[in-house]
Amino acid sequence: MHNDDIDALLRLVVAGGAAAPRKSLLDHHPSPAAALAAGASLWRAYGLSDAQVGALLKPDRSRLEQAQRWLTEPGHHLLGWTDPDYPSLLRRGSNAPFALFVAGDPALLWHPSIAVVGSRAATPGGRDNAAAFARMIAGAGFGVASGLAAGVDAAAHEAALQAGGLTIAVLGTGPDVPYPRSHAHLHGRIAASGAVVSEHLPGTGARAEHFPSRNRILAGLALGTLVVEAAERSGALITARLAIEAGREVFAIPGSIHNPLTRGCHRLIRDGAMLVETAAEVVAALAPAAQELATDLRRRLDAPTSEAQDPRQDAVARGAGAGSDAFRRPLSAHDADYQKLWKALGHDPTCMDQLVERTGLTPAELSSMLLLMELDGRVTTQHGRYHRSR
Repeated sequence: MHNDDIDALLRLVVAGGAAAPRKSLLDHHPSPAAALAAGASLWRAYGLSDAQVGALLKPDRSRLEQAQRWLTEPGHHLLGWTDPDYPSLLRRGSNAPFALFVAGDPALLWHPSIAVVGSRAATPGGRDNAAAFARMIAGAGFGVASGLAAGVDAAAHEAALQAGGLTIAVLGTGPDVPYPRSHAHLHGRIAASGAVVSEHLPGTGARAEHFPSRNRILAGLALGTLVVEAAERSGALITARLAIEAGREVFAIPGSIHNPLTRGCHRLIRDGAMLVETAAEVVAALAPAAQELATDLRRRLDAPTSEAQDPRQDAVARGAGAGSDAFRRPLSAHDADYQKLWKALGHDPTCMDQLVERTGLTPAELSSMLLLMELDGRVTTQHGRYHRSR
């Protein structure tokens, strides 16, 4: 996006209020700058309220400048509703956010991911289950999405990072405000190798009403939602309900009838969620949805950007990491990294550490490429090891 478009989009974000009129305004103009230049009468014609019109005419300069400063830092991005890189899964939802602030790699929002959610006050067993499932999900090439909260969320993020996989944190605060504060280091690690996502302006602190609405983004970005532990009244159940409303799969881990933190999971299972005992069950159930998302990705790769350059050049221009570059480009016989990986794969199962050593590629790059190769039928995965399909 050009600077004029970024500034115009920011002004529309700062204006706040209902998202639908602002989306309609963008939908009917070739760029955010053109939408802003349309003027007050056309803004009203698309449904913007008097308060929104007033905020566009006289924007909150301090909030606008804070957001502009945040966006000048490396690895910081803003995706508007009409941006071609706005994640396709999230766009399908009925209440998708008007814009997303992303710290890290925005290309990862297109990566097939599974939301792992549960109680902030998780039991030791619940945290162990969250870590074990997240580790296996990451090892299978899927991203692990969660909310950076204490308990299950933190265990899932940590396990995905330790496995060298991809993880996405969806915040109910601004993209620069870790919550809880004790997770500042975890926030930084995710931004460095994954993506931190928020619909709120930089500097926005924790507000109770933001966290339930945050859950719709988490549910919308993921192919499915796994609930590890949850009480009968739990934010994780809100995420699960929103996932169901978005047409996504919901999975729940059963537990002891004496543990109050499993009652929410048992309720979900009674209501139709899939009871799972292993991460392999989750991965197998979501493979068809991952194939559909891969089709969307290929369609995106074939589409020109607003600046008529290919997605790989666009990612580099935005300062995206090497991991996103590997995932965004299509696999072909002429791709040097693909050839390198194909030669490193044998007919006997090979672990990720061996592939890293043989290719010199990172685990994140390899996971993304292996997932697409598996979806194309070229690679088979067995217990976290990979080999050429027979």
